[in-house]
Amino acid sequence: MENGKKIVTFGEIMLRLTPPRNRRFSQSPAFEANFGGSEANVAVSIANYGVRSEFITCLPANKISEAAVDDLRSNGVETPRIIRSGDRMGLYYMETAAAIRSSQVVYDRAGSSFDALRPGMIDWEEAFRDAAWFHWSGIAAAVSASTAEVCAEAIRAARRRGLTVSCDINYRKNLWRYGKSAQEVLVPLLAECDVLFGTDDEYATVMGIEVPALKACEACEKLSPASYEAAARRVAERLPECKTIVFALRNVLNANHHTISGTLYTEGCLLTTRVYDIAPVVDCVGVGDAFVGGIIYSLYAGRTPGQALDFGAAACALKNTVPGDYNRVAVDEVDALANGSTSGRIAR
Repeated sequence: MENGKKIVTFGEIMLRLTPPRNRRFSQSPAFEANFGGSEANVAVSIANYGVRSEFITCLPANKISEAAVDDLRSNGVETPRIIRSGDRMGLYYMETAAAIRSSQVVYDRAGSSFDALRPGMIDWEEAFRDAAWFHWSGIAAAVSASTAEVCAEAIRAARRRGLTVSCDINYRKNLWRYGKSAQEVLVPLLAECDVLFGTDDEYATVMGIEVPALKACEACEKLSPASYEAAARRVAERLPECKTIVFALRNVLNANHHTISGTLYTEGCLLTTRVYDIAPVVDCVGVGDAFVGGIIYSLYAGRTPGQALDFGAAACALKNTVPGDYNRVAVDEVDALANGSTSGRIAR
């Protein structure tokens, strides 16, 4: 590892409110509360693996925000550069999926402290002084025109300092409401990144590049590398600065039964990993972030690209078994799964 240098992530952390026991919003007299957000989830994953991890955002100065920061710190994430401004923290409400009923998400984040973030409010030069890697996502750029400008500001500062820059496309159609499309905002920013993550539909929506959907219904089925390699080459042609292109793949058989896998393209070579069959799914929120966090950690730690992909996919699979947004698993647990331990027996 790079002499203890940290990995910095940037985005919005929110309070998630979920009706318990698969209830609908209209049924529940109470909500379970936890904190999460894509980039914060990645930061927690990395910290769980023993690497210095810092999360940067903007929060109001109130007790709920203090609880969110305490939660991050309790998971090993550094928070000294979280700035305080504005009046409210973003919220989202989520109905949990069950069988053939899909999850429902309602955002309440307009006017949040993060929404009002402006260029110049964060000292990126100082933030990146002892950093090796910067990670952001398309969600941060979707919240408002000003947060997209802050993403651009951060990317420029990271590149000046020679950091590895990664992005998860994380397309959320309900967030792109400020008059610009995801394509016109994100593609120029993606062109400045070294590592890119996304799902098949995200690459199609944002870059117009069709990536084959995962059709595997069982863990024993294999991916067809040729079609994924062709798609990855098209992405590489569009983004010549991007050294590593990752496809996160998921097939939802029903709300409680998913298969997942992924591919990684680097130096003209496409790598594949195994297909995981997950049933029952406990909580699928944050599984993509677990995939991203696992790969970032592995590449930072000096693992080969193939090992990084295997680790990321195993971390993603494990997150499906963990309630909440964060992937609370350790390196040895992920390595055990990546190396074939899938029995689920008691470890004693």
